[in-house]
Amino acid sequence: MKKIYAFMFILVITACTIRGNIKTPTATAPNLLPTKTPTTIPARPTLVLPTMTAIPLPTSTQAALVYPWWNEAVFYEISVRTFYDSNQDGIGDFNGLVEKLDYLNDGDPSTTTDLGITGIWLMPIHPSPSTHGYDVTDYYAVNPQYGSMDEFRRFVNEAHRRGVRIIIDLVVHDTSIEHPWFIQSQDPQSPYRDWYIWADVDPGVLGAWNQQVWYELNGDYYHALFWEGMPDLNSANPDVTAEMEKITQFWLEDVGIDGFRLDSVGSMMQPGSESVNTQAAHEWFASYFKFYKGIKPDAMTIGEVWREDAAVVPWVANHEVDLAFEFDLSSAMLASINDGNSTRLLDTLRSGTSQFPVGQYGTFLTNHDMMRVMFQLGGSPEKAKAAASLYFVLPGVPFVNYGEEIGMTGDNLGPFPMQWSGSQYAGFSDVIPWTLPDSHYTTVNVSAEANDPNSLLTHYRQLISLRNSHPSLRTGELFMPLTFNQGLFACLRTTSDEAVLAMVNLTGTPVSKYGLSLASSPLPPGEYNSVSLLDETTFATLNVLESGRIKNYLPVTEIQPYATIVMLLKEK
Repeated sequence: MKKIYAFMFILVITACTIRGNIKTPTATAPNLLPTKTPTTIPARPTLVLPTMTAIPLPTSTQAALVYPWWNEAVFYEISVRTFYDSNQDGIGDFNGLVEKLDYLNDGDPSTTTDLGITGIWLMPIHPSPSTHGYDVTDYYAVNPQYGSMDEFRRFVNEAHRRGVRIIIDLVVHDTSIEHPWFIQSQDPQSPYRDWYIWADVDPGVLGAWNQQVWYELNGDYYHALFWEGMPDLNSANPDVTAEMEKITQFWLEDVGIDGFRLDSVGSMMQPGSESVNTQAAHEWFASYFKFYKGIKPDAMTIGEVWREDAAVVPWVANHEVDLAFEFDLSSAMLASINDGNSTRLLDTLRSGTSQFPVGQYGTFLTNHDMMRVMFQLGGSPEKAKAAASLYFVLPGVPFVNYGEEIGMTGDNLGPFPMQWSGSQYAGFSDVIPWTLPDSHYTTVNVSAEANDPNSLLTHYRQLISLRNSHPSLRTGELFMPLTFNQGLFACLRTTSDEAVLAMVNLTGTPVSKYGLSLASSPLPPGEYNSVSLLDETTFATLNVLESGRIKNYLPVTEIQPYATIVMLLKEK
């Protein structure tokens, strides 16, 4: 089944369960733009921040190619609302992010007690009538439930001091039905009328997935691709484009963030079209790409295009976004673990992922629109370790969904608070939170796993540390040796100065019948010592033949179930 069907499914789920909680449209438009409704927020304690020396942000690497800073980074996706509640109102906030930064990256590369991530993607932080925030009411402000703009700036500064870059979700294709622009657009004489897509009569057509897209309001009809609470902006209107550019400049220059995750980039609508991923959408983002690069050349965007690789690649190759999420690879990694078979993963890497500009895609296992990794892998921590190993040894830019590293699970798409401890409300808050934690929190939490050498959290820390320490795992060329065993995945990553060979047992049984063979590689002929980067175990000597050929190499006689081996190759 092609990915488009998965995309259709997720749209239905998103519209019905995640992107609900929207208020009914206003019946009549006021004469003036409405002011923001005051929100009563409990007082936040003053943060006392530790004195620390700032460490450099990730920068570009000079290699066979010049890789931008994001190829040096490991990102962590966070929902502010569900991460940590600092002022005990039951809702996560910016000060909570600051308090937990040391868990993510303590600013000291020599320590091993932090996760080691070097990038953070924040899900929507703008004011919104919903809990997910994708229906924005003010692009120049932050949700007051999360804190003030000053508190957000403090978070950005503290992250930067630790060498962590920040990107935020930006929704450019639609707004909330409560946005002042849309409220004003209900008046046919308003200058905002053409900011959205209106019709005098019901056009009577369905959307790209045979869903309703036209909704009646005050006798007229407006277009909303996802659902009636999120009316589509008219991307053909130059005023809309100019405003989105102004918003972009504000966040990049005035606030100082490092880029954006662009939601559903193919959903940019224009009058007279019910299609997605249109040529007009590609052209809009190509122009937008040039604009933000002109404002801040090292700003990064990663686009969400939930389609098969062939449809995703042009967004990156044609310089419309810097990166795009690799959904096909996500599905292939999980399927290969569940099937105990590397065939689908290898096919995707060779026929799909290889179409992207080298390394310019986001790798991940699941995100906020999917069932969590642990749920999809049947609750097996060992499978989860093997799955994590796959995307940390492969090219691309890794994105970890918050809580993935401890094995948070759930049997629905609803969000759960981050599980910090086994205490009441999972250590997220001391009061009843806006949504209750998953029932597994008493055993699956940061406190329980932090000092356990065999925990999933320890495994993630090790993998991220290896990636941060070894250029070959970040920007190295990829080679995939034959293993002659479908239950074993292997890859060789090389730079001009380093070579790392990784193997992952995809099965629940030991693998002993295998051999690694490669027709050619950049490795000079000769003998190589092989040493584990995970525990310093030594493996059998590797003999590399002419043209870098490897023939039937057996580093170890048996590979344990779901085990990961990552070895550094050093020429004797």
